[in-house]
Amino acid sequence: MAIKTFLYDESGAVTVDWVVLTAVLVGLALAVIGLLREPFDTQASAIGGQLGRDIIRTDFSEIPPADATP
Repeated sequence: MAIKTFLYDESGAVTVDWVVLTAVLVGLALAVIGLLREPFDTQASAIGGQLGRDIIRTDFSEIPPADATP
């Protein structure tokens, strides 16, 4: 009798559903990361290279005054 009750008990079925759903979402997230990793790395390298070539001024010595005529 106890075995029959155990076999027909569905109280843990919702937990199994959530575990499967979570595993599918984690797998999907890993697939998306795998697909987008290379394009993001390429873009980040291009941005880093451009920032490395730019001149960043830390003072205002080369900016003409606002009332100066060009």
